[in-house]
Amino acid sequence: MNLAIGALSRRTGVKIPTIRYYEEIGLLPAPPRSTGNRRLYGEAHLRRLGFVRHARELGFDIDAIRELLDLAGHPTRPCAKADEIATAHLADIDRKIARLSALRVEVERMTRCCHETVEECRVIEVLADHDQCLADSHPAP
Repeated sequence: MNLAIGALSRRTGVKIPTIRYYEEIGLLPAPPRSTGNRRLYGEAHLRRLGFVRHARELGFDIDAIRELLDLAGHPTRPCAKADEIATAHLADIDRKIARLSALRVEVERMTRCCHETVEECRVIEVLADHDQCLADSHPAP
């Protein structure tokens, strides 16, 4: 299989600049080139890019994906490190959910106190004065 970058992009749903970026940072190995200097991607590139895309969709950062790809390349290693990476990511997701839940409560509280004019608008008041926020889940300016 020899896919041009556009075909690889269509097959994986990953944009061409992103594919080039992944090559640049080493997540995707540089493919061989045609006589016309066009990149020619193979089945291994397709699978690896699918792995990266799925990991990104799940919110893993680039460093975690790099480690997971390294582990995937050594199938006889124990998977404890992969579990550790996923567990750390899950904890990060839980922290984000807690923060978003607190922010939701704050924004909901702001919108329940709506008045007729902007000069009495609770949304504007709270956004103008961070001390009126109930949630400590976002930094003060």
